[in-house]
Amino acid sequence: MKTKLVLLLVLSLAAIPPAFAQTAQPPQISLSGWAEVKVAPDEIMLNVAVETRAATLDPARQENDQKIAAVLAFLKQSKIKDKDAQTDYINIQPDYNYNNGSSESHVKPVAYIVRKNIEIRLTDVAAFQDILTGLLTNGVNYVNGIDFRTTQLRKYRDQARAMAIRAAREKAGALVSELGAKLGKVTSINANDGSGYYGNYWGMNRGFNGFNNVAQNVASVGGASDTGEDTFAVGQISVSATVNVSFLIE
Repeated sequence: MKTKLVLLLVLSLAAIPPAFAQTAQPPQISLSGWAEVKVAPDEIMLNVAVETRAATLDPARQENDQKIAAVLAFLKQSKIKDKDAQTDYINIQPDYNYNNGSSESHVKPVAYIVRKNIEIRLTDVAAFQDILTGLLTNGVNYVNGIDFRTTQLRKYRDQARAMAIRAAREKAGALVSELGAKLGKVTSINANDGSGYYGNYWGMNRGFNGFNNVAQNVASVGGASDTGEDTFAVGQISVSATVNVSFLIE
């Protein structure tokens, strides 16, 4: 009786499909494709600041207002539209000296710092050097960022993405062909886009930012070289795309 029971149990277990059995996956190949499109920028965003300092608040604020007015007047004279030059940040900060031996509760400001940022959009890329030089000679003492852009970024991203997809397909086809197989349908795909500026600014390789010391460079060349030639050459924007694709192998 026990023998029959054991045999029946074994046969029953053999007839039940494994609950966690995995279906065999079809052969696939996964790889990436990358492409880059380089274009000349047709728009520049400048973020600059005017900072003033005085022993009391009113003189610091008044001097800052005067310099901001001079900057805006220069921009207007340079045919920059009002909508393309806007104040985007204002900061008033007292400056304390905690090293004079007084207790912190009795410390008084030794000065006041007033700072205003201006965001400027340039559509005339060729005028960039003259505009930047004029800003620095009319009261601007900080350049927070310079962003070289293209107004057709979507167009160039689409181009780069299409090129990256073709590169991925060609790479996959070449690899599979060498193995005597054929490339099948796509099973998955994802894309990553990127962009950046590549150029040279008075001998310094820069990205979008890093111009905090630009005032010294402008002052040293006076906006132009000794030969009277332009010292700034517009570089290029790199618009790139990477795609990761998986194909079936037939």
